Amino acid sequence: MDPAIVKLRAVRKALRSLDLAGLLVPNGDAHQSEYLAERDKRREWISGFTGSNGTALILNKPESAHLWTDGRYIFQAGKELNPDLWTLHKDEASQIGEFITKTLNPGSRIGVDPFHISNSQYQRLEMELHAEKFRLIPLERNVIDEVWGESQPPMPNQPILSLGIEYTGMSLIDKVSFFREEMKKKKCGCLILSDLAEIAYTFNLRGSDIPHNPVFFSFAAITYDDVYLFLTDPELLDIPLNGVIIKPYNAIGEFIKEFKSSSDCKIWFSEHASRGLIANIPQENNKIISVNPVSLKKAVKNETEMKGFVNCHIRDAVALCRYFAWLEKEIVKKEVDEFQASQILDSFRKEMDDFVGTSFPTISGSGPNAAIIHYRPKPGKSKVLTRNDIYLVDSGGQYKDGTTDVTRTVHFGSPSDRIKECFTRVLKGQIRLTQTVFPKGVKGYALDSIARSSLWQVGLDYAHGTGHGVGSYLNVHEGPMGISKRYNSYDPGLEKGMVLSIEPGYYEDGNFGIRIENLVQIVRADTENNFGQKEFLTFENLTLVPIQKKLIEPTMLSSDEVAYIDDYHTLCKDRVGPLLRELGLKEALNWLIRETEPLG
Repeated sequence: MDPAIVKLRAVRKALRSLDLAGLLVPNGDAHQSEYLAERDKRREWISGFTGSNGTALILNKPESAHLWTDGRYIFQAGKELNPDLWTLHKDEASQIGEFITKTLNPGSRIGVDPFHISNSQYQRLEMELHAEKFRLIPLERNVIDEVWGESQPPMPNQPILSLGIEYTGMSLIDKVSFFREEMKKKKCGCLILSDLAEIAYTFNLRGSDIPHNPVFFSFAAITYDDVYLFLTDPELLDIPLNGVIIKPYNAIGEFIKEFKSSSDCKIWFSEHASRGLIANIPQENNKIISVNPVSLKKAVKNETEMKGFVNCHIRDAVALCRYFAWLEKEIVKKEVDEFQASQILDSFRKEMDDFVGTSFPTISGSGPNAAIIHYRPKPGKSKVLTRNDIYLVDSGGQYKDGTTDVTRTVHFGSPSDRIKECFTRVLKGQIRLTQTVFPKGVKGYALDSIARSSLWQVGLDYAHGTGHGVGSYLNVHEGPMGISKRYNSYDPGLEKGMVLSIEPGYYEDGNFGIRIENLVQIVRADTENNFGQKEFLTFENLTLVPIQKKLIEPTMLSSDEVAYIDDYHTLCKDRVGPLLRELGLKEALNWLIRETEPLG
């Protein structure tokens, strides 16, 4: 029998024993991580869908299984889900409540693991269901884990390494002092950290419990008197943490209850904290749920961190120049498929100083596969690169001094006029947004349309956000800020020192895909006026990889846009060229010189 059928039958049997009409399986772990350890890929295990965003709903009566995901993954999910077992729902997970109330009978009970859903998501769904006389049930045990059984991978237990102040620019003591001052402003006596990147940042530690993310499983708490770190095993630390009280990982819930019982002070939780964690404090007036000071401090890079970003992007560009120079020659001489190409790129990065690992699985897509926004090539099942197809590669590295994320779209033959027009419209959006000047505090959603405007003029668009924050040797996707069509109530507004991506694109299913992505830092803009004594800001490129001129239709560009491209290419050549010469990488240097010649 099909293993997928066996899994669903076992889940439904468990639901009947719990008197549940359905089971909600969000994409997440106890820390609401975007990328997951193997043991936490519960939604992937039950559905077969490997994308990083999606929510599954398994119903008992009627027997059916459903998955919701966003526009980035619709095409991929359609290929990965078994249509005989699963129904794919386009659009947003916010439709789940409405779907449940229209599909099931009033009084039906829907179960969910409260530690794998954020408190805000839980409350929103609970209100939707309660209004129609349905019930959302927080489960004491995880149904998927029970069905998965002994074959479920164990919890990762990797070494935890300290990161020196030459990389972080700020000590644990100074960070804690800053956070305590922010706690006093909120009249809060305890700050609970559940986001793994926030914990790694605070303690100047890095791990490898989750692929591509240098984090480790933990919780943390900061009070006015003490600092606590909750670990699976304290022996994993490479150095002792002076002044830090180490407690067992699973003791966080009991700690919260004990603190509340002995103090009248409020406890501060992140807006992304799980329902299970926050439920330890049932009284609403005893807790604060909002963006915490760690998230905001982490988002604004200090001088040391920003210097690291600049330097690691030079080294990262060396790897990419080598890669494109190599690829141009190899596809003429022999067959190279998408997966093999991605492995070569990874190998070039590994040779760079302070390289630790990739920042996400490399997206290497040719022709129609380039239209799959988060396509992952597989060994033995990848398309061979040809001179007739467009090729999109989205990749990044984790370095001790920073994190990179860059997308380039290239063509090794003669691109069609249609592809050149679409590419140039994407490029125009990239240029327009990068050159935008805006006052401090502007929300990312207010800028999003600037990157889309050239596409909108001819009725085109793309189904993903325009930009995301990036951590400093931390997660490649970092909040709370971002650039997207969606309004984000937690967005604090853009300010100097933040690092974001700008990555417009265009995709035609089954045909081709285009994306151009640079990381940028926010810097002070040199403006003639200063209305309202506001600080005006703009973006400055960190990524230093040439944009392929072959794909550009020059007649569609203004003289200012041509000048921008030429200036950007001069910057790439001036910053990356010296290191290529120093390393004796002649072929890559020649490629860089050729690709940065003036467009005019």
